[in-house]
Formats: sequence, structure tokens, C-alpha cells
Amino acid sequence: MIVITAIFKSKPGQEKELEEVLKTIIPKVQEEEGTVRYTLHRAKGDPGQFMFYEMYKDKAALDYHGSTPYFKEFSAQIAGLLEAKPQITIYEEIASI
Repeated sequence: MIVITAIFKSKPGQEKELEEVLKTIIPKVQEEEGTVRYTLHRAKGDPGQFMFYEMYKDKAALDYHGSTPYFKEFSAQIAGLLEAKPQITIYEEIASI
């Protein structure tokens, strides 16, 4: 399994618009065969900070996700709403229950 956290910080005043755009990709990602989890979170105490928790069955599934036309369109849509580049961290599972 591959886990990713992707943190997004909106420009001031763009919080709601960014949230709406972030939510639009979820139904599309839901159809991806190798995506196990794709959950959007908002930081408590900071309405402009969002995080996707993503889980993929393998690298091929992650690569597929990043190559889709809708992901590229999504990336272009959020670019003008962000204060900075998203913070992307990739994890590998080492233990679980």
C-alpha cells in the first residue's frame, strides 16, 4: 500500500472556493480501480487548510491517478486558489492492525 497526504492552503478569502473544487475530484477518483481511500479533511482552527488522505494499492495505481485528464484539470483549477504549492508526502505502510 502507498499512502499520501496532500496539504493545501488557500489564499485568504478563497477558502470556500478551494473546498468546492477539492470536493469535485472525489467522485472521479472513486472510480479508479487501485484507489483504496481518498478522504478530504479540513484543519480545525484553520478553514483554509485542507488535507487529502490517499491510499493506493500500489505504485501503478498512484501513477494512473496522476496521469488522468481530470487530475490534470483539477491541478490547473486549484493553482490560482492556493497560497503555496501543495505539500505532498508519500508513505509506505510498514505495520498495521
